Amino acid sequence: MKTKIGVFGDTKTVHRVRNLAEHYSQMELLPFIYDSVTEVADKIERAFMCDMLLFTDYCSYQHASEKIKKKQTLIYVDYDEYTFLSSILKLKKFYSLNRISIDVPKKIHINELLQDMQMTDLQIHAYEYEKNQIIPESEIAFYHLKLYNEGKIDGVLTSKIAVRDYLKAENVPVYQLQLPNKNIMDALDKTQELIELSEHHSTQLVTGIISVKEGAKITQDQINDLTHCLNNFSEETDAMLIPCKNNQFLLVGTKKLLQNLKNHYRDFPLIQDIEGIVASPVNIGFGFGLSPRSSLKHAQQAHSQCNAETHSISYIVNERQETIGPIGIKRDIDTSKLFHALIHKARLNNELSYNFIDFIIERNNEPFSSNDIADFYKVTKRSAERTVNKLLTGDVIRIAGEERPYLKGRPRKLFSLKQ
Repeated sequence: MKTKIGVFGDTKTVHRVRNLAEHYSQMELLPFIYDSVTEVADKIERAFMCDMLLFTDYCSYQHASEKIKKKQTLIYVDYDEYTFLSSILKLKKFYSLNRISIDVPKKIHINELLQDMQMTDLQIHAYEYEKNQIIPESEIAFYHLKLYNEGKIDGVLTSKIAVRDYLKAENVPVYQLQLPNKNIMDALDKTQELIELSEHHSTQLVTGIISVKEGAKITQDQINDLTHCLNNFSEETDAMLIPCKNNQFLLVGTKKLLQNLKNHYRDFPLIQDIEGIVASPVNIGFGFGLSPRSSLKHAQQAHSQCNAETHSISYIVNERQETIGPIGIKRDIDTSKLFHALIHKARLNNELSYNFIDFIIERNNEPFSSNDIADFYKVTKRSAERTVNKLLTGDVIRIAGEERPYLKGRPRKLFSLKQ
């Protein structure tokens, strides 16, 4: 069954989107054409049958995100440096405009872009806005109109339909931002990725084995306190606690327990809580798997690795038999140096760079695969591999080995920072 995608925009742009989407076999595109942003609310009401909504104008996306009630996925065709550069080059080709005012999202540094392109003959006035805030179009239009009336510009390039219409009524030479096919294809790729993610979701099981170090002696009162502590933890994480022989405990959970572990790669309060109760070093081994048998097997592997240390320690073995840890020990990461490398060597944009830094910090600088990036960014493995290739080309990461996958298939490469 195809996923229904509602496409919002003017006639020409919606037609382009439908042509470019012909080879996406999983999508059924339904057009919602409007001439003014004021029509968007009514169009949304008619799109109740759609699974996802794709907006070709960011302004209409903002209005939709404020008004929409149904749980539909909203996607928009993004503006980037390429969008504005291609529009400016078209303006210069057909019109004698050297003084232009534009409105752009703050992430796009248009003057720096023009300097890099050695387009020093252009004088640009930019109204920069935050993408997550709705700014009255009249405010942006007044900014352009004031510059034009003061004789500081010859024309306007706007990213907003309402601003274009307002300035046309004031007889100001105004031009609508032209979306390149590349940006439309990027939005369609993102839509495809979201469809694939929704179709390939599976529940992961987590099994934990908790014990004191071999040879440690604990009293019955300590065992009772430890049981109470673990019962509280299991309630917080929606897990099942099973007491075993030799003062061992088995913990079995799913999503909430998994999220708790991911949140504590750098600190793991449970270790300190247990150690404070039993006054002895402890082992905590966790295993991830797609079945109870596999998650228990991986937990046993992680617990065995804990035995090699004399102090309290915790490891995780995931469904691909990668060892993560020790968890609860914070590793130093030079985020400033990493950000500089991501921007200037890997050529990632600011948003991707910040996301990758968050990813590395959350994983406590553990080796990672392209699958891990895909899970973190909520994208397909294909998209994650494009990011990995940029990081490898920019010499930001190195190949650290190969994973032994739990599922059948070729071994996948593991990567780590070169810092």
